[in-house]
Amino acid sequence: MEKDGRARWEHFRHGADIGVRGWGPSPEAAFEQAALAMTAVVTDLRSVRPTGTAAIRCEAPSLDLLFYDWLNALILEMATRGMLFCRFEVKIRGAQLKATAHGEPVSREHHQPAVEIKGATMTELFVGETEPGIWQAQCVVDV
Repeated sequence: MEKDGRARWEHFRHGADIGVRGWGPSPEAAFEQAALAMTAVVTDLRSVRPTGTAAIRCEAPSLDLLFYDWLNALILEMATRGMLFCRFEVKIRGAQLKATAHGEPVSREHHQPAVEIKGATMTELFVGETEPGIWQAQCVVDV
């Protein structure tokens, strides 16, 4: 959680799937918080250590599509690298996102993954400033 208390995440129910939602003082912070929510769908965040990194780049014509691409890029990294991520540094410039995800290889014994995330969906996709200085990013992920 950021020092100002505006950055946080939560899950929300949606049928058989689960929604991830993040808030922060900027779109970048909201994206980071939603990514934490996504990791927390799989495992307890406290069990993941930031021992390795992955660089992620995305480009999309709108913030909501950039968020959708961001989560799907993370899911791809999780699957191909066999990693879980616990910290994110996101930078957005125009239509481009550049990020570093910090995490470690999945250990079934240590992380006890609950589900595998198949992908982010456009269901309930939203990115916007919900009140001055508070950005929200959310969507449903397919588990």
